[in-house]
Amino acid sequence: MKAAGRWCILLGCAWLCLQVFFLLRIASMGFMAPESTSFERSQIWQVLTRQGQLPWRQSWVDESRISPSLKRAVLASEDSAFTQHQGIWWDALEKAWDKNVKSKAQAERRAQRRGDAKPAEAKIVGGSTITQQLAKNLFLSGERTLLRKAQEMVLTIGLEAFLSKRRILEIYLNSVEWGEGVFGAEAAAQHYFRKPASALNAWESARLAVMLPRPRYFERRAQSPYLASRAEVIVGRMNDVVLP
Repeated sequence: MKAAGRWCILLGCAWLCLQVFFLLRIASMGFMAPESTSFERSQIWQVLTRQGQLPWRQSWVDESRISPSLKRAVLASEDSAFTQHQGIWWDALEKAWDKNVKSKAQAERRAQRRGDAKPAEAKIVGGSTITQQLAKNLFLSGERTLLRKAQEMVLTIGLEAFLSKRRILEIYLNSVEWGEGVFGAEAAAQHYFRKPASALNAWESARLAVMLPRPRYFERRAQSPYLASRAEVIVGRMNDVVLP
């Protein structure tokens, strides 16, 4: 029992040290751009393993050099309440939970009707805010576990405590994936429209924003009817968004 207690204390101390490390990293981002994110590093490894070369596009730009249209489009598409919540949008999480429960139940009913032993995997709705997405991309893996989600919550609170909303959005837009090996607004603008991020218009911005949940999928389906119709919806919502 004593040995088990000591192990628990050591694990607790290690966890606290890890949180201090994370918080120090977050605090440094107030004046230094992160060199890379955990998600980017994992993608580098996958691309190198699969292709043997690294077609990589990323160029950090100040938030003043990112089109306000792109900021509005991303917020309208990903997190319309960005300036209102403290990092975690509980209403969105609750709605996402309900949708996932219903989606799983529907998948199980379809499997029963077809006589399948195992139901098809249901579509998972995230409900994460931009701050939560940034926390995950900066530090965590893509696995879906309660422990990882709890750590994401802690990091989200840290980001909101140490950084301004404007800085959080700036880091997010400079590090989010927009295609295979395409990271950040500047790289995405050059890759898809051959222009700087500062010159993107409303329609181009909406197209990029709609790609965010599945960037590699839409990169291969640039003429997708869904992409075009959804972009029109986002254009209509952009003026309702409040920028930080």
